[in-house]
Amino acid sequence: MQRTVMDFWVGVFVMAGIGALLILGLKVGNLTSYQGGDSYALLGNFENIGGLKIRAPVKSAGVVVGRVANIEFSLETYDAVVTLSMDSRYRFPKDTFASILTSGLLGEQYVGLLPGGDEAMLEDGERFIKTNSAMVLEEMIGRFLFNKAAGD
Repeated sequence: MQRTVMDFWVGVFVMAGIGALLILGLKVGNLTSYQGGDSYALLGNFENIGGLKIRAPVKSAGVVVGRVANIEFSLETYDAVVTLSMDSRYRFPKDTFASILTSGLLGEQYVGLLPGGDEAMLEDGERFIKTNSAMVLEEMIGRFLFNKAAGD
């Protein structure tokens, strides 16, 4: 009888561990905050998107206001066109500044929005006028080394 009770508690512990791994997997895969509600699309052109991925969060003031829906390469402008799926509850002025930022030192990349002061709002399918590409560590080191070599 005592062996059966111990087997039961070991089973409960194993199931809790599997559940925790499942939740962790969903968290890492950005699948925990799926929004099935109304949304609208905004587009932004970036020279370099770094490690930005589809389903990455779009944040304004630290609040998730949307997700990256699509990333394509433009053969006309030779840059990345990022499509953002924005929650329809949140509207942004036409002069909003979109930047690709990193959460923490080695964290995930996300799109950060800094609203401007224009009274007209961005509508479905419109583009951000102002964008700031991701900072790539290799480029920064290369510039630093090039400037050091040119200075000597």
